[in-house]
Amino acid sequence: MNTATYIDRVYGGVLGKIIGVYMGRPFENWTYEQITEKFGEVDRYVNSETGTPLVLTDDDISGTFTFVRALEDYDFNLGLTPSDIGQTWLNYLVYKRTILWWGGLGNSTEHTAYLRLRDGVQAPASGSAATNGKTTANQIGAQIFIDGWAMVSPGNPDQAAALARKAATVSHDEEAVNAAVAIAVLESQAFVEKDLSRLLNQAMTYLPSDSLIAVQTQKIREFHRVNPDWRAARAWLDDEYGYHRYPGVCHVVPNYGLIIMSLLYGGGDFLRSMMIVNTSGHDTDCNAANLGCILGIRGGLAAIEAYPQLRRPHRDLMYISSADGGRCVTDALREACYLANVGLRLQGQAPLSPKNGARYHFSLPGALHGFRSLENGPKMADVENGPSPSRGGPALRLRLPSAGDYRVAAPVFSLESRTLQYETQASPALYPGQTIVASMGAGRDNVGFVIVRLFVQYLAGDDSEAWAYGPSVSIAPGAEASLSWSIDAQLDGPIVQVGVALTNTGSSVLEAWLESMDWSGAPDCRFKRHRRANVQWWKHAWVNAVDEWGVQFPESFHLSQNQGTGLVVQGTREWTDYEVSATLTPFQAEEVGLAARVQGLRRYYALLLCREGEVRLVKERDGRTILAVQKMPIAEYHAYECRLVVQEARIEAYMDGKKLFSLADSDRPLTSGALALLVTEGTLTCDEVAVSPVGRRQE
Repeated sequence: MNTATYIDRVYGGVLGKIIGVYMGRPFENWTYEQITEKFGEVDRYVNSETGTPLVLTDDDISGTFTFVRALEDYDFNLGLTPSDIGQTWLNYLVYKRTILWWGGLGNSTEHTAYLRLRDGVQAPASGSAATNGKTTANQIGAQIFIDGWAMVSPGNPDQAAALARKAATVSHDEEAVNAAVAIAVLESQAFVEKDLSRLLNQAMTYLPSDSLIAVQTQKIREFHRVNPDWRAARAWLDDEYGYHRYPGVCHVVPNYGLIIMSLLYGGGDFLRSMMIVNTSGHDTDCNAANLGCILGIRGGLAAIEAYPQLRRPHRDLMYISSADGGRCVTDALREACYLANVGLRLQGQAPLSPKNGARYHFSLPGALHGFRSLENGPKMADVENGPSPSRGGPALRLRLPSAGDYRVAAPVFSLESRTLQYETQASPALYPGQTIVASMGAGRDNVGFVIVRLFVQYLAGDDSEAWAYGPSVSIAPGAEASLSWSIDAQLDGPIVQVGVALTNTGSSVLEAWLESMDWSGAPDCRFKRHRRANVQWWKHAWVNAVDEWGVQFPESFHLSQNQGTGLVVQGTREWTDYEVSATLTPFQAEEVGLAARVQGLRRYYALLLCREGEVRLVKERDGRTILAVQKMPIAEYHAYECRLVVQEARIEAYMDGKKLFSLADSDRPLTSGALALLVTEGTLTCDEVAVSPVGRRQE
């Protein structure tokens, strides 16, 4: 298929996935009877009826779009092993804080598998029935995380099945793996095949014919052929394959069955299928997400666009809570482009780079990248995706109904620290010192100029809401303008939103359009707690992967780790060349350190102060490599000024103003990433961390 069709189908699949989660999450694990009594048929979002957020952190989304990153992290090698994917779990999961349902050993299959991995059991043994027992190994989790592997394998069921099987065996076994493979093949083939019967036939060729999943699929198809009533099918399925027949918290068989039943009885229609699977109960968000992805791929973006009541409310916004905090706040088109580019890379094709690779490019119909009009008294702009007046392709169309000021923005940081049982670990995607660029225009029929300014909303050091604005540009009717603004390095809190402020200078409706927006450059800022009591957001902007972060102490960072190595991480994967500095004080710690180019909990460079009397420069990537070492006594309760400079492949390390190490890493170097403080089995204190462009260290 051509690239345009491919990205359209992937975008449909991602949207179908998140719509399924947002529809099904408010009543997850309710029974059919409870759901129908409360809501009737669920053909809508019911979050307002249950008092829950629409866009929220969820394991289905976070796991699906995190674990597939093993392909990038292992150099797009299709020889990727289950062990490699298991290491990806350990890199991106923050224990008891991200992605998984942390329900306990033997209760939550994924939690159990994580503990096996952490204890040194390699995948696939980490998820096997021999290790964890048949009941634990056959719960639902493998299939809920599987969609990404299919979306990078368009029309290639062999590849999708192989990758899905490897990924599934990290945490599951037996029928749970069979279900995951079946879903992955359905999705892979949905890129090139619309007939539901042929899709199911193809999926079954990848399973043992006598497997429970294969037999169940055949029986559901037979029932569908003779009985057109989906409610009768649901009742039959519950009797034959319900929870009462399969032990555990959330067995795969009853839930997989509802996906296949809803696929058939929905007849390929997105909304009807979503209604059936959500109304039927069990693990509703998981089932609706898998089914939504299948149908979104099969029908492409048009299948989703047919139901604007499901498309518009979330504005494409999604959260991926992991150790890579700068990627947490994202959107469906951004993630679709990422997956499509992985798929193209695996096929040896050139990647997509809409509008020169801009973060916000609006290049497919309906895409909003999370943008919305902010309240500004009575002034609210109309925000929609539409053709730009001068370029013709999709852009963000902004309608300003009357004279006055308007603001339109997208979030770059989440203020949700916890949503239901899932924590949101996030760092801002945008920082002081970086330069924002945008391309804008004004409608040809405007009667008056549109004045535009880039802006950010941030939380000041005392957690109060604050705003900073770039220079003003006036755009005449039918004209275009390029905007550029380097954010003031003196902003003292996390940036929450980025956008454009607009002034309608006329007396009637004016239109403007945002073609694209992006930012680049090294950050230039300091991270330090404000001295005012009860200030919290400066801390929530760090991915917290230490056992204890004491806030009652005078230092900004008072970090303790009981076992192994803990990190607190700030920044994004896009940072490349920069320098980071901090003064570290060890308290009975095996080692403390400052890290750069952090790509999770097990991928980074670090300058380590070791209790045994050494200073080391190390690389963590599939284990630790000591790049350089120097003997030096490290005293407890003594403060050490540390600095790391990363520029291209060269790493320089300084302590107390003296250069200790300078070298180039030529063995699969880490070329980008965030910063971190780390501590191994002990306590580290630090009052401030500074990051700046190379050669422009803040004093």
